[in-house]
Amino acid sequence: MSLKRVVVTGIGALTPIGNNQNEFWNSLVKGVSGAGPISHFDAALFKTQFACELKNFDPLDYFDRKAARKMDPYTQYAIISASEAVQDAHLQDETLDKDRIGVIMASGIGGISTFHDAVTQFNEGDGTPRYNPFFIPKMISDIAAGQISIQYGFRGPNYATVSACASSTHALIDGFNIIRLGKADIMLCGGAEAAVTIDGIGGFNAMKALSTRNDDPETASRPFDLNRDGFVLGEGSGSIVLEELEHAKARGARIYAEVSGSGMTADAFHMTAPHPEGLGARNVMKETIREAGIAAKEVDYINVHGTSTPLGDVAELKAIQAVFGEASYQLNISSTKSMTGHLLGAAGAVEGIVAILSIVHNIVPPTINHFTDDPAIDANLNLTFNKAQERHIDIALSNTFGFGGHNACILFKRFI
Repeated sequence: MSLKRVVVTGIGALTPIGNNQNEFWNSLVKGVSGAGPISHFDAALFKTQFACELKNFDPLDYFDRKAARKMDPYTQYAIISASEAVQDAHLQDETLDKDRIGVIMASGIGGISTFHDAVTQFNEGDGTPRYNPFFIPKMISDIAAGQISIQYGFRGPNYATVSACASSTHALIDGFNIIRLGKADIMLCGGAEAAVTIDGIGGFNAMKALSTRNDDPETASRPFDLNRDGFVLGEGSGSIVLEELEHAKARGARIYAEVSGSGMTADAFHMTAPHPEGLGARNVMKETIREAGIAAKEVDYINVHGTSTPLGDVAELKAIQAVFGEASYQLNISSTKSMTGHLLGAAGAVEGIVAILSIVHNIVPPTINHFTDDPAIDANLNLTFNKAQERHIDIALSNTFGFGGHNACILFKRFI
């Protein structure tokens, strides 16, 4: 059978630097940092006291009080970004066959604050197991996909992908493959995370994964800088509508870009550390380029995983140089986690949106907060430091790598 072509027809974003697609993109181009002191709880005793939280966000602007209480924040975030994507793609059209529209909404952790609250209430009680009947449905990582399908009546494939920080790129890849194989016409794919919590900060602090630059949060996420000291935790959601090309053309949908390649590999090396030579990252980019049927030199921009960790940043750049060779020096490379922080299971969708919009606008968002070159990093690579760069972009890659050695990469190209 011949595989069908897949295009992007809708985008929704809820991020620490913008609560919709337009706000998000404008902040990216301006190089805005989303980091600041934690407001969700008193972090005074934590090693890290800052994060990239959502700004000017009130769930009651989107839900009535009763509905909001039945959802963990991660589900709220997912529904909000999905709603923007649905409207952007005009999926409210009642003539659409909803049996052929599916939802894959990823989360690396799911309802962590719901779990914390339930256990805390039990421990503070008299030992009688009194649990809220919504405890399980609020906590589980698949419920966001279920809630979105219920809201819009989408009866196609419906589930969550969970692969730590690669989760929502895997969601996009699954949606891409489902449509290519003819099993659905439209897939709403993305990810959501709400882990700026006591347990999220405490757990990542215990791993020594987070920056502790409490005196200067806005510059704490500094990928590729000599003095990087860990990532900054973020929260939010991204949603992307994928659609079979002929279906999109038949209904006159706006086409942002085409999806033409993907890759999935494992490091098979360590629970949390990357392979030192970036072996899994190298393999996943090679597979993505091979599947897309292009030459490596045709790639214009890579939105890298680039978390601002001492080991991870170097390993990823080694992988890029191994795959692209001399063409590495013609690429633009940037890590937008320098602005958004690390959205964990939502990172792939949010950064996929960056890759798509870079093609639409012919602009590469910057890697902000670069102050000091790292001698372990080739200074001739264009890491798009501190200022956005204009260039014609036909092909953009998005890399995401997760604890457990999970690697996922997806390739977007200009639709012609």
